[in-house]
Amino acid sequence: MPRPDIPTLPTDSPEEAFQNDTLRPILKEQDGLLRTVFTHYLIKRKVRPEQLPATKRAEKIKELVTRDNRLRGLLFGMVIGHFTPEEVAYYVENESGVNRRMTNLLVERLQS
Repeated sequence: MPRPDIPTLPTDSPEEAFQNDTLRPILKEQDGLLRTVFTHYLIKRKVRPEQLPATKRAEKIKELVTRDNRLRGLLFGMVIGHFTPEEVAYYVENESGVNRRMTNLLVERLQS
């Protein structure tokens, strides 16, 4: 199944191109699954962000995704599992930058 096409502006940055051509389409395609896993994780950990005001809720989601290594590893694995061999090779060479972008995109998606 082909990935969803997401219109973006052209870029000269390889990291931004990877984000737009690989990460965004995978996250869009996996949106329902990512949300389901995230919700299940919150239930298991007895975290109730819906009881927080909207601003605190966004902060709590960001904190969970950035600081909870188990959750982050699970979400990353769900995304990385959809990489092609070429994308995995790029990821291995640029792991830090890709992880930062992936974290930001996951936080945005889960907050919306």
